[in-house]
Amino acid sequence: MNNKEGNNKRNSSRSNSSRPNSNKPKPAMQKRAQGPKKVKPTTDSASPKKTARPVNNIPKPLKSDDIRLNKYISNSGVCSRRDADIYIQSGNVKVNGEVITEMGYKVKPGDVVNFDGTTLTPERKEYILLNKPKNFTTSNEDNDDYRNVLELVRAATKAKIQPIGRMDKNTTGLLLFTNDTDMVRKFSLPNQKSTKIYQVSLDRNLKFEDLEKIAGGVTLDGHKLYVDEISYIENEPKTEIGLKLRTPNVKVVRAIFENFKYDVLKIDRVSFAGLTKKNLPRGNWRFLTEQEIINLKNL
Repeated sequence: MNNKEGNNKRNSSRSNSSRPNSNKPKPAMQKRAQGPKKVKPTTDSASPKKTARPVNNIPKPLKSDDIRLNKYISNSGVCSRRDADIYIQSGNVKVNGEVITEMGYKVKPGDVVNFDGTTLTPERKEYILLNKPKNFTTSNEDNDDYRNVLELVRAATKAKIQPIGRMDKNTTGLLLFTNDTDMVRKFSLPNQKSTKIYQVSLDRNLKFEDLEKIAGGVTLDGHKLYVDEISYIENEPKTEIGLKLRTPNVKVVRAIFENFKYDVLKIDRVSFAGLTKKNLPRGNWRFLTEQEIINLKNL
């Protein structure tokens, strides 16, 4: 028993003495394990991953030049994307001489697109904001008393732009022009979310009770029109009214006050879908910034 105990003591002392020795290499192993992690980005096995990224990205600029056929047609200014889909399904569109009816077909650079017998040339999208003066109108009718608003932005671009919405000769303020048919259609819809702010000049003070009635909504031609906001303009006579609406029709502004027997002397649109007249004098125009275009498309 004593010998066994002695042997056990010797064995345990050997095991105990060996433990510190067995523990010593562990930190060294950890260091060796950590070492490759630090230099991993520079190893040969890691380098292909770095080179793989730009290799995978090389085709992207080429693919970005491809464009859906309906968008290509819309970009040419002949119709909207939705209408283009109808023409495509009807077999009225050819690409490089072949009829295309496939929805989602992509046009490549150099392709010749024929739409209903006419070869299309897409234009670069232009977005121009004008601070419209009086005696200019969006109407195409010939009249010696006024001129067309396109005269004011003729020098801006050669693209076939058109105004979004209508303005008569007495209405002033912000008017947006573009050759983006999808945007024109978007801001022409009656249920759009974008707001417009007008400063309206009346022939007499607006009664407070009439202001409250207008704030609650007005019925015009059997349709209920909701007003986002109406108020007197600070430090101005009570003939000067601020009005915020979502409708794209400027004529509605005049109709609201005429419904309460007020004569509208002047209407000035001071804000359009978040765009303002800041640094844009009357009769001047400017191109929209990239961020402004993004904002309009996200509305």
